[in-house]
Amino acid sequence: MHRFAGILVVAAMGLPAGALAHEGSHPIRIEAPKGTKAAKVDPSKRRWLAGDHHVHSRYSVSFTPNPDGKSAPTPVVAGDAKYPIPTNAAMGAKFGLSWMVATDHGGPQHSKVNRDMAYPELLKSRREVPGVIQFYGMELNTPGAEHSSVIVPQNPAERDVLFGIESQYDHREPWPANPAWNTEPRMVEALKYMAAIPAPPVVIANHPARTATGMGAYTLVSPGELRNWRDVAPQVAIGMEGAPGHQAGALNAKAQADPDDAFRGSYRRAPTMGGYDQLTARLGGFWDSMLAEGRGWWITSTSDSHRHYTEGGSDFWPGEYSKTYVKAVKQPADVLDGLRHGRVFTVLGDLVSELDVTAQTTDGQARGEIGGKLNVVRGSDVTVVIRLRDPAGANFGGKSPDVSRVDLIVGDITGPAADRTTDRNTTTRVERRFGPRDWTRDGERIAMVHTIRNVTGPIYLRVRGTNGNELEPTPDTAGEDPWSDLWFYANPVFIAVK
Repeated sequence: MHRFAGILVVAAMGLPAGALAHEGSHPIRIEAPKGTKAAKVDPSKRRWLAGDHHVHSRYSVSFTPNPDGKSAPTPVVAGDAKYPIPTNAAMGAKFGLSWMVATDHGGPQHSKVNRDMAYPELLKSRREVPGVIQFYGMELNTPGAEHSSVIVPQNPAERDVLFGIESQYDHREPWPANPAWNTEPRMVEALKYMAAIPAPPVVIANHPARTATGMGAYTLVSPGELRNWRDVAPQVAIGMEGAPGHQAGALNAKAQADPDDAFRGSYRRAPTMGGYDQLTARLGGFWDSMLAEGRGWWITSTSDSHRHYTEGGSDFWPGEYSKTYVKAVKQPADVLDGLRHGRVFTVLGDLVSELDVTAQTTDGQARGEIGGKLNVVRGSDVTVVIRLRDPAGANFGGKSPDVSRVDLIVGDITGPAADRTTDRNTTTRVERRFGPRDWTRDGERIAMVHTIRNVTGPIYLRVRGTNGNELEPTPDTAGEDPWSDLWFYANPVFIAVK
């Protein structure tokens, strides 16, 4: 029995965008995405839908220099990633995905490869694998940074929209190469351009700390840079990969010869922690510093699939190991709405297939859920209910992991950071650690409750869990079996005090 996403109906309750909380006499704004409207669906119809926004096909090409040394190099199909788009979609369906994004990248004039080759094949894939929602997108060679997923809403103009973005802002697009394209201000310009598109895309920073040289030692991607992205286009720049792809390298014999392959995510210099990037996994780290500002900065997890580990690569198939669950009806617009509004949890190794976190007043009259907000009167008690599904049977690694612990994490919302380079929130704490003695179980379903007493200032809460016994995720070691060390993370619920 494989561990697929199940169904759990939980009604969502929206609260006013930009609701104000107060700390003393100073107003603190809890951010809501701007310029977007909630999809017109019945929230009670939403289900957890597994997906992957970072998948490469054979149109992630390599390039062969032209003999004249002057003309743009020639793209080589399957030079970087291997598989046709329909193959990726079919494998995603096999491993339980409901949605995915084609995110090819390249070098000089790759925008034409996406427009003229990848897009027609995506249309073919949509016809051949109709059970998977397939978005058109790309992995942007991000100006002044590294890479990011661009997800274009499904509409008749999607091909032209992506061509406009890649041809003008991918820093490897021009030939001859132009260093002026590879600067942080140019990414700000790109985000403003994307924000002005009538149906704006979504941008998610990929493997943000892969180039870090140590804990908190950032290089290509920095905290201040990500704050700038969110400030300039909050409806576009929505978050980052919490768990990167490329986590199957240790299962490939090549890892014995290539040290990068031996590390999860190819994070050799600053390893992942329980398979998650340090910007997410470090308690009180960068992610918590963003949440402390009241920012809706969401995390995801992906495969970054190029080539399967059984065929010489370091990757799992889409959905085989990593899943991003979005609470949505199975419609493209509502999946994107769920991403923009943080109705998202992430998981490795199918440790869980459903996760609902509800914060509510003790009288049950108001509640907020993952990605949402709850308004309470100062001094109120807030009851947190966590429900999850720990699916029985083997995952796709042939293992049957069990949830051993769930952590409820809380942090204060203190407003905009004086230092925009900060990656710390010293108020973050583990409010409660739950083990099997602390929860109730009914078959695959687990539930637990905790009450936070006397809430006098704005806070956020988030949930994570594991199959291990580490109190905090530790740096992953070379050659570590990715199936043995599994975690899941939910996006936050914000609590505003009035």
